[in-house]
Amino acid sequence: MADDLFADAEMFGFETRAIRAGQRHDPTSGAVVTPISLATTFVQEEPGVHRGYEYSRTNNPTRQALQECLASLEGAAHGLAFASGMSAEDTLLRTLLPGDHIVLGNDAYGGTFRLISAVLAPMGFAWTATDLTDPDALRAAMRPETKIVWAETPTNPLLTVVDIAAIAEIVHEGDARLVVDNTFATPYLQQSLSHGADVVVHSTTKYCGGHSDVVGGFLATNDTELSDRLAYLQNAIGAVGSPFDNYLTLRGLKTLAVRMDRHCENARAAVELLQGHDKVTHVLYPGLSDHPGHDAAVRQMKDFGGMVSFRVAGGADAALRLTTTTQVFSLAESLGAVESLIEHPGVMTHASAAGSELEVPADLVRLSVGIESTQDILDDLGQALDRL
Repeated sequence: MADDLFADAEMFGFETRAIRAGQRHDPTSGAVVTPISLATTFVQEEPGVHRGYEYSRTNNPTRQALQECLASLEGAAHGLAFASGMSAEDTLLRTLLPGDHIVLGNDAYGGTFRLISAVLAPMGFAWTATDLTDPDALRAAMRPETKIVWAETPTNPLLTVVDIAAIAEIVHEGDARLVVDNTFATPYLQQSLSHGADVVVHSTTKYCGGHSDVVGGFLATNDTELSDRLAYLQNAIGAVGSPFDNYLTLRGLKTLAVRMDRHCENARAAVELLQGHDKVTHVLYPGLSDHPGHDAAVRQMKDFGGMVSFRVAGGADAALRLTTTTQVFSLAESLGAVESLIEHPGVMTHASAAGSELEVPADLVRLSVGIESTQDILDDLGQALDRL
């Protein structure tokens, strides 16, 4: 059977495509693992006539395999891999022109906020932050020059859930594109394009890679014209990962489904503990029935993910102290890997949003719940909270 068939989402399931889509057997040896192609340049049969590869910045066999595989998992016709999530975002935003307007969710990743507010805005790009869970607020924020509405769902770090289908209708009424950051949900739990998104963005550093050993980013779309423009920019800008980085991400995708099942299981157990502890004032998790976005999460997600945020009694000092007293949870930035991580967003990942409308609460703690033994995770959280 031709390896190309595994890209067909109608014929094969998610787990099968994660292992097989885009990953052709090596024609020389028959190796079942996609080779790491380190070549920087490729032989041409005659000038301008080649086998799809000229120069490794433009295209590379290992990167191509990753692009085809992750596009298949997103249900996308086109996918492009980058050196980081931020380089993917930057490339996408370069499709805009000065004077164009961006609507950004008011609970966005600090790096996205920094790129738009501190890098693009001084160059003449306008932007507005608004509550994307409020249709009226979104309509009020949009202008004739609005070209992109940028949503995360669930968001980082407040775990807000945006109803993709509902806002897609509003965005498309305004002739703009809806971009959905699917990093927290992953393509295993959420198919954003099928709900109306025009572009999906990932930091593949997180769950797609899954082992805290590779940095990468990804864009997926069904818009061929946009994909061609993005491919041109990908080559022109050159922010592409190395073949080894692409290989590691591709390897991570093979176990994404089984890892996410365990992340979700452990996160639910952690939420139950947090809800019952007197040092926790509020738990933010889409799986809770009283979460404002729970109904939307049920409609558009397979499960509720491995990310949990919560607020602690005692304010910022208690939150900071808590992050230094865990043992199974490592105090570190990033998320989505096999090991459990704990962080204080206000001081760490979202420090760039301090003083803005995107500033996060000082008593907020964010967990990336890993796949360790469930009881070890619970014991660690319990002892750390008991010491507050």
